[in-house]
Amino acid sequence: MSNTITKTNFNFPGQKSVYKGKVREVYNINDEQLVMIATDRLSAFDVVMPKGIPYKGQILNQIATKMMKATENIVPNWLTATPDPNVAVGHLCTPFKVEMVIRGYMSGHAAREYKAGKRLLCGVPMPEGMKENDKFPQPIITPATKAEMGDHDEDISREDILKRGIVSEEDYNVLEDYTKKLFQRGTEIAAERGLILVDTKYEFGKTKDGKIVLIDEIHTPDSSRYFYADGYQERQDKGEAQKQLSKEFVRQWLISNGFQGLEGQVLPEMSDDYIESVSERYIELYENITGETFVKADVSNIHKRIEENVLNYLK
Repeated sequence: MSNTITKTNFNFPGQKSVYKGKVREVYNINDEQLVMIATDRLSAFDVVMPKGIPYKGQILNQIATKMMKATENIVPNWLTATPDPNVAVGHLCTPFKVEMVIRGYMSGHAAREYKAGKRLLCGVPMPEGMKENDKFPQPIITPATKAEMGDHDEDISREDILKRGIVSEEDYNVLEDYTKKLFQRGTEIAAERGLILVDTKYEFGKTKDGKIVLIDEIHTPDSSRYFYADGYQERQDKGEAQKQLSKEFVRQWLISNGFQGLEGQVLPEMSDDYIESVSERYIELYENITGETFVKADVSNIHKRIEENVLNYLK
């Protein structure tokens, strides 16, 4: 897949360091701004798949950009420019070492824990008598510690975050407030598109002057789960699976091929046809979430395109 970008090795003027996450690579420029490149890497169960997905980075970057612009009047964010379809540039921030996960419905990880008999998730009680994909009485915040590459993110309670001094109580109150506001706005945006925002995660950081801002991505299919609103209740009543817009379809494919990221499990081979189908699903996700037609960027020499666009911007 020569038309994908799975790793970068740029050397930009003023570059201080590079951080390589599961999907994004972040270049520190003069300890002032960050150049974040959304690669085409695909991660599931905290494992990065060996092949890239065409246009995935562009899709994630463009959805995140649109959502940042749609929420910047309620929660400040790090973003200042998008000089390339795969690139976001913004203020240098020190990230908080927790992901703020918020769930409006009992799906995915929450449902797996519930099925295993647990009624507390990150210290938050889940009511008895719920079934998978039911709506919670109100959204619950279930934070996770941010893992290094190759490790698993871990559930953590508010109490433990404060007790271990990961985030101060004053800052954590802001994170909770921002998380609820963003989820409310995301829910409204989704509803306009005939979608339900099921759950999502937000990451926050502090700028040099101590301001807490939203960083990374927001309301993308990698960080969020969406259902189609049409027929949701009927499917719940009949005990049928919900129609999803998220990368859950990749997780389900992996599970059906005997892989859940556990020790000793072997990653199944992804054929070119399967990868093409994942790319098409991501494009469908983009169009449903944004209500706009996806325009494929020129990927004939994606590394060169990105490098030139970033260099022009940094000038």
